[in-house]
Amino acid sequence: MILFIKNMVCNRCINAVKNEFEKIGLHPIDIKLGEVTLPEQELRSTQLLELDSHLKQVGFELIDDRKGRLIEKIKTVVVTLIHYTDEQPKEKASQVIANELHYDYPYLSKLFSDVEGVTIEQYIIQQKVEKIKEYLVYDELNLNEIAWRMGYRSAAHLSAQFKKITGMPPSHFKNIGDNQRRTLDEVITKSRIS
Repeated sequence: MILFIKNMVCNRCINAVKNEFEKIGLHPIDIKLGEVTLPEQELRSTQLLELDSHLKQVGFELIDDRKGRLIEKIKTVVVTLIHYTDEQPKEKASQVIANELHYDYPYLSKLFSDVEGVTIEQYIIQQKVEKIKEYLVYDELNLNEIAWRMGYRSAAHLSAQFKKITGMPPSHFKNIGDNQRRTLDEVITKSRIS
């Protein structure tokens, strides 16, 4: 049985979710971002309610509809591409998402916008900005190297987009440091508010 989990966007999330499953006597055989595979074919409704309650206490939630699962899969593909892939893919992000999910991109794009209130492209940019913040805080790469790693045409293009999203140039962010970073699951939530 495969269960889909909302807000599961980082490797620490995997451990947190695993702990919650084990607290109620379930032992996942595989856990990936946004997805948990159990050996059981079915769970009783009381188990599902208890599991959902436990997950909500630590910031996660079971997803029980097809559209919600697609949204989480889109987020997982984007987060994986930006935060957990060393090389930029040769294809556009839209093509990677469509190929991974086996749906036409226009359908996925409309669904994402309707449900999340931002476009996939805006979500990608927000995730890139968070990754850029990480690079700036760790101070291991210069702006040209960061721009190349993140798939920007130039450091100037990166800087312009960074300033548009954060309200400050990368150099200023670098000076104020880590207190302006957001967790990956906050990226979409905060963008709806602002």
